[in-house]
Amino acid sequence: MPFPREKNDLQKKLHDVPHTPGVYIMRDRLNRVIYVGKARDLRKRLSSYFMPSRARKADIKTRALIDSIWDFDTHDVRNDAEALILEMRLIKDFRPKYNISFKDDKRYLLVKVQMADPLPRFTLTRMKKDDGARYFGPYAHSSALRTTLNWMNRNFGLRVCRPLRPDENDYKHCHNDIIKNCSAPCIARVSQEEYRESIDRACDFLGGKSRDLITTLEAEMQKVAARLDFERAAELRDMIEDFKTTLKPTRSFERGASMRVASTINPEADLAELQEVLGLDRPPRVMECFDIANIGEAHCVASMVRFKNGVPDNASYRRYRIKIVNGQNDFASMSEVVRRRYSRILLEARAQIGDEDADLTQENPLEAMRRLEEKDEGRRMKDENSVSEDSVHHPSSFIPHPFVRLPDLVIVDGGKGQLSAAMQELERLGLHELPIIGLAKEHEEIFRPERSKPIVLSHETGALKLLQRIRDEAHRWANGYHQLLLQRRVQESILDDCPGVSQARKAALLRKFGSVSRLRRASTTQIAEVPGIGKSLADQITTFLRERAGA
Repeated sequence: MPFPREKNDLQKKLHDVPHTPGVYIMRDRLNRVIYVGKARDLRKRLSSYFMPSRARKADIKTRALIDSIWDFDTHDVRNDAEALILEMRLIKDFRPKYNISFKDDKRYLLVKVQMADPLPRFTLTRMKKDDGARYFGPYAHSSALRTTLNWMNRNFGLRVCRPLRPDENDYKHCHNDIIKNCSAPCIARVSQEEYRESIDRACDFLGGKSRDLITTLEAEMQKVAARLDFERAAELRDMIEDFKTTLKPTRSFERGASMRVASTINPEADLAELQEVLGLDRPPRVMECFDIANIGEAHCVASMVRFKNGVPDNASYRRYRIKIVNGQNDFASMSEVVRRRYSRILLEARAQIGDEDADLTQENPLEAMRRLEEKDEGRRMKDENSVSEDSVHHPSSFIPHPFVRLPDLVIVDGGKGQLSAAMQELERLGLHELPIIGLAKEHEEIFRPERSKPIVLSHETGALKLLQRIRDEAHRWANGYHQLLLQRRVQESILDDCPGVSQARKAALLRKFGSVSRLRRASTTQIAEVPGIGKSLADQITTFLRERAGA
């Protein structure tokens, strides 16, 4: 790489960094990796490196690092555990000079089960080998993993003894069967087939495919708490938290793949796989995803992002201020934004139909739109083929026929509630046959209309990765609008003239109430509940707003 004469504009580059968990890579003027770090909020963490106050107060090593930074890269992940694992992988790959941790050969724990053994058992290891065994992990939280594994062995009656083929002699020296921690397959107390069924159920649980046991434990915790046995309830609560930490979906990042983290290899294959998983009539080449973002307790915004052929169609992104819904109501907000999006598409299409295709207005709206799509596609091809050489030299003389087609698949960020709200609006518009799904973030479950059980896909499948990309993009777009509106309200406010109200207090007030008009309607007690605003200042704010309203 050519030697750079001056640093990149890092402050400008910071504006494109998202407020998401992830890993950042610092490079020097020769493009060498000098530091790898992780953060819960990439934008905030990276911004701290370029604050003059930090450079002044930092130790010698940190100042040397800051002075050496010429550029940086970022990689988004889903949670802190993934950030920790990816950070370890990148440090082992690049061995940066300013990193100390993870330069040794230590790796995170994996769970291994060799299904070829006569009586398989679960063991912990730090090295994944090509030995035909099943591996789960890696896991960033070793204590939570050990708690989960111990409970799982007891609950499913799995052996923990080391012999490959335990027999009666081994049984004499083992007490696990006596204390009901093992089903004792070594003395045929259960058959080999029954034991393997227990192993399969344990694999499903460890792979996150079975959540029934956690639900059962949560119900037991409620019953124990109702009996006032709070010590046992606390034990169950801690155990459930360990299970959720262990079973939280976490990707494994292979070494040497640092520049390809969480990237799509083949969008066409992902689309074909998604079509098969959802049973769609055609590949979902056009997908639209909706997300809701709340601003404090008063305002709500929404986003719609559009993917074409598996990649973002940025020009078609839309964002909305929720107008009808008051307060935080994700279901009603989802209804409003879906109604606004597709009613407008239908109205614009009806205006384009005109007298030429008046009979289409009597058809099912979805069928009419699909027919218009075909006609529009034919018209585009005809226009392109008939473009004269004059048009080629003057591209502005060729204007494509404007037409917004309906998507092949609608995705809402959320579970059954959000999906039901969106479906009701599509039915009112006559678009009940338009394919739609809900993607619940916690367990990445795919909900479909009129299906009680969700689809749970492996986190290695391209179909799920495609859905995650469009969902995360919708989330990013909504949060960006959220921050933009809040920033505008903070910058343009009569509260600037209110004595005792600093920028931080003004931001807190607008985050809580959404606007000055709502703040005027709030009581002094409600204003005083805002962090940093006491009763005395709340009285001053109320008086100030009343006087300004009179003026």
